[in-house]
Amino acid sequence: MSSQQINWLIFYTLVAMWGTSFLFTAVAVDDFSAIQISSMRIVLGALVLTIAVYSKGKRLPFDWKSWSAFILLGLAGNSLPFFLISWGQQSISSGTTGVLMTFMPIMTVLLAHYFVAGESLNKYKICGCLISFAGVVLLLGPQFNGGATLLAQLAVFAAATCYAVQTILIRLLPKFDPLVAGAGMLIGASLLSSPLAINDGFDNIGQISDQSLYAIIWLGIVPTGLASILFFLLVERAGPSFISNVNYFIPVVAFFSGIIILNEPLTSSNFIAVAVIIGGVALTRKKIKTIHSS
Repeated sequence: MSSQQINWLIFYTLVAMWGTSFLFTAVAVDDFSAIQISSMRIVLGALVLTIAVYSKGKRLPFDWKSWSAFILLGLAGNSLPFFLISWGQQSISSGTTGVLMTFMPIMTVLLAHYFVAGESLNKYKICGCLISFAGVVLLLGPQFNGGATLLAQLAVFAAATCYAVQTILIRLLPKFDPLVAGAGMLIGASLLSSPLAINDGFDNIGQISDQSLYAIIWLGIVPTGLASILFFLLVERAGPSFISNVNYFIPVVAFFSGIIILNEPLTSSNFIAVAVIIGGVALTRKKIKTIHSS
């Protein structure tokens, strides 16, 4: 198998891991609260990444400056979005959640314009954002009269924005070894989420189904822990631009896995919204051609 084929194998494995995470969250919400799901997922993921760090002969830092950055990144990229997604999926389908998460690269483009040098908006980015927003409106249209469903969708929007904020922070904060940073962020997020989960209580522990328990274990070990390791590996092998294409595939996997496995409804408006949003995301990545005089 060639190096490029291995890269694509890792890429599609990541798409499957992250794309189906919403499906497993939909199973877990039957027996666990949102804070319990996010906390247990984070703790398991932190354990996997910490083992990976020390097995590679690396070490976690012990200075306050590093850990303040890890805690901030863990809050923006793990504690808040994991909770918001889990809370939102109590009222909306896994497929809808996956589609709404395409808002993340759009928010990243908008935030980067203000906070990252050399990332100004151009005509393609502006048009792409507007097209994606139109797709989101199409998806949300039936719920604009309010209610729990709209609040749940707004929570997922907020989660996508959190991921965008984390992306900007990673570019602005001091640089760390990627694997060490991943473990540090999850440990920092664990410190924030675990006390809240413990306070929430586990009074229903005797009534938890095997399905929900397996879903939690899967969420922590696979899309949070192992996927992070594969992510860092692929960045080293193929670069960040290659892996950024994952944003086009995750919502598609989330959308159709929910339909096929959980029998979630397929509507024409949802299908069109997926295509419109992904098309908008693709347009934001189009480069403006520059003409050099000879």
